[in-house]
Amino acid sequence: MTDHTSPERNSTEVTVAGLGPMGSALAETFLDKGRSLTVWNRTPGKADGLVARGARRAATVAEAVAASPVTVMCLNDYTTMYAVFGSAGAALRDRTLVNLNSGTPREARAAADWAAARDVRYLDGAIMVPPPLVGDPGAVFLYGGPREVFDRHRTVLDDLGDPRLLGADPGLAVLLNTALLGLMYATLNGYLHGAALAASAGMTAAGFAELAAGWFMPVVLPPATFAGQAANMDEGLYPGDLGTMEMNLTAIEHITRTSVEQGVRPDHPELMRALAEQAIAEGHGTENYFAMFEVFKGSGARAAR
Repeated sequence: MTDHTSPERNSTEVTVAGLGPMGSALAETFLDKGRSLTVWNRTPGKADGLVARGARRAATVAEAVAASPVTVMCLNDYTTMYAVFGSAGAALRDRTLVNLNSGTPREARAAADWAAARDVRYLDGAIMVPPPLVGDPGAVFLYGGPREVFDRHRTVLDDLGDPRLLGADPGLAVLLNTALLGLMYATLNGYLHGAALAASAGMTAAGFAELAAGWFMPVVLPPATFAGQAANMDEGLYPGDLGTMEMNLTAIEHITRTSVEQGVRPDHPELMRALAEQAIAEGHGTENYFAMFEVFKGSGARAAR
């Protein structure tokens, strides 16, 4: 196998551009699934192991794109995408680009416009698992873009895990990725702040984990809690018969004061207190804590209407 033969004589089913840890995991998964594969990276040596397994190494981005009907790219950001693929020229025409780097919805929509201006079919996606889980049937990949493009390459996307098309808007995948990462970091911060409070009284992290993860979260905040409130959130209904925003503010004030007493940074509960006070000021005092949804929506909800 050589690196410089023509794409016509070396056509493959899929190309992967960008061979960092995630891009390499994507490429390895395609090989594991029996796909014929072309790879490209700005540092060619990163492809050595894949070439040894049967992948074809493209010398240029244009050659890489021309080699396959669909190119899956896993680069640092959208700026890098333009810098890399801007040199591909006519090779891009009538090909499909599946973009799996991260960014913002506005950047994703601009990238879709960039692709359309070059007669390129385009999907913008987000990988929701770490590299070792790529290829697992439960590995969720989110996509935004045209249904026709998604369906055209569905079998290739299936190789990577569980592909989910959110809608025609190319910005939806990175938007939902950001939303879920926000959930992850907020949950981690709440857990770590709680562990710090426990540690201030001499409790070990292991002891707090047993109490928090072994009992509190599964019992007090099980997944059914969120599913059960979803319909009310969509309707803007927040009955406060089992607890009001005003009651929750009292609890948050206790968290804040206890943090100060114990020498634990109070930034986290102070932010929660400010948000609860805002919710009450906006008329949600007698509603339950899920009314905070209205505060967080802010102008974004009005813009979406």
